Amino acid sequence: MLQFRLSTVLQELLQSNLKRPLTGIVRNKTSSPASYCFSPIFPDVKAESKLKPLHAGGSRPALRFSPGSRALCAKPEQTQDGSAKDAEADKRRKAGILPSLEDLLFYTIAEGQEKIPAHKFTTALKATGLRTGDPRLKECMEMLKETLKSSSDGVMLDRHLFKKCVQSNIVLLTQAFRKKFVIPDFQSFASHIDDLYENAKKLSGGQVADYIPQLAKFSPDLWAVALCTVDGQRHMVGDTKVPFCLQSCVKPLKYAIAVHDHGTEYVHRFIGKEPSGLRFNKLFLNEDDKPHNPMVNAGAIVCTSLIKQGASNAEKFDYVMNFLNKMAGNEYVGFSNATFQSERESGDRNFAIGYYLKEKKCFPEGTDMTSILDFYFQLCSIEVTCESASVMAATLANGGFCPITGERVLSPEAVRNTLSLMHSCGMYDFSGQFAFHVGLPAKSGVAGGILLVVPNVMGIMCWSPPLDKLGNSVRGIQFCTDLVSLCNFHNYDNLRHFAKKLDPRREGGDQRQHSYGPMDYESLQQELALKGTLWKKVSPTESHEDSSTTVVYRMESVGDRN
Repeated sequence: MLQFRLSTVLQELLQSNLKRPLTGIVRNKTSSPASYCFSPIFPDVKAESKLKPLHAGGSRPALRFSPGSRALCAKPEQTQDGSAKDAEADKRRKAGILPSLEDLLFYTIAEGQEKIPAHKFTTALKATGLRTGDPRLKECMEMLKETLKSSSDGVMLDRHLFKKCVQSNIVLLTQAFRKKFVIPDFQSFASHIDDLYENAKKLSGGQVADYIPQLAKFSPDLWAVALCTVDGQRHMVGDTKVPFCLQSCVKPLKYAIAVHDHGTEYVHRFIGKEPSGLRFNKLFLNEDDKPHNPMVNAGAIVCTSLIKQGASNAEKFDYVMNFLNKMAGNEYVGFSNATFQSERESGDRNFAIGYYLKEKKCFPEGTDMTSILDFYFQLCSIEVTCESASVMAATLANGGFCPITGERVLSPEAVRNTLSLMHSCGMYDFSGQFAFHVGLPAKSGVAGGILLVVPNVMGIMCWSPPLDKLGNSVRGIQFCTDLVSLCNFHNYDNLRHFAKKLDPRREGGDQRQHSYGPMDYESLQQELALKGTLWKKVSPTESHEDSSTTVVYRMESVGDRN
């Protein structure tokens, strides 16, 4: 179990506000050694009613409280009347009940002041990595605007107005301000990213791709990096709002869609899993007359034929765009018709590959090869920005859930297979060296993008048009290499023996605390206000209750943790 420490501000708050000690914890002699349940002290409640044992089987007596009392394991009821709310809060404080998360968050930001400027709240919010435009904070931001319009000065927030604004998103906000996200010291990490960006910006080598005429129009000076963590923390630097085409960066995404729809076994009847060791656009198949993998052109063309079979190209395109929009959290995903036309007019090599695949019967039966090539060119011409593409990468890093919407987009099977192939085959003929030196799944494209995934941590999109002789962004490769040199993100960095590397997942250099999954209102409230007490959420099977209606906690002493 974990022991949490209170900040100085919260300690002072509790010392001044809690009038009674939290002594309502009694061990039941008939319960198992570590089984406890907690309830607040009330003058009119007998000691035996404060604790009910967690029975090993059968029905369990419900907790009983005096009229008007509230168990700690329940979220406080929201009322329309602010004064009634105040009176209830005062009553709770006098009874020794924990202050609400909204109060605790206000005191943390206010630092002793009775009111805070609205911009202080939004500035503090951005410091955690959250953006005011985050879809999860929509209710909070809308309420903030309405509240400021109706307030007397239109700038300041007292505790009641603040609570009104944040109550709909209080758990997310508390996690952010308590540094419970995957990158706890986000400002420090962002400054490191800025330094790496500036270091790569100095590079001047490489050539902008010109075999597709539309790509040759991009300036070689464009350079952008955007990241999104699995908790939705965002950072951008450079030309992150400039749209560019995904090109080959779309290959792992459409492969993920194919596996999500059909499963691994079906998809790999038509496509292999091995690196080819050859140029990405070679007319060459493996010994089974299948494309080597879905990250080379031959494999990507076959993979395209597996999506929405039997539908028209228009339906297929809308289907893929819908997937990509969900992966990007509904941020910018567009289409460049000029690039599509340019691709089709200069696509002789891909037409040759298509006819070769048709000759070798690599497509599913009944496939129209020329129609599939049109669809292939369309998908390569899908536009993103660094910002939206970083959310796509973060969705892969987050096991298929979009971090900023919480929506499940891809199956775990699809994500795992996609990351595996990105790791071994994603960087053209540089894949082996990239896996050796960087050790992370990535996919590059001839438009200059590199889609980088740090599993369970973040997704990154780097973009700069000048390419090296292998077709990878010069600045992007430098950035990825420098990132792993600084941080222990390489898949085989040993966290114990590579201590000299920065671990952004730790706070202040300490060992990062493990969590038991997403924290809810009650566990956050207890952590903030109880010192030296260790809480564990009892699983539904262990508590013999339906988890959708009952939340039960056990408390273990510090000495019982091992």
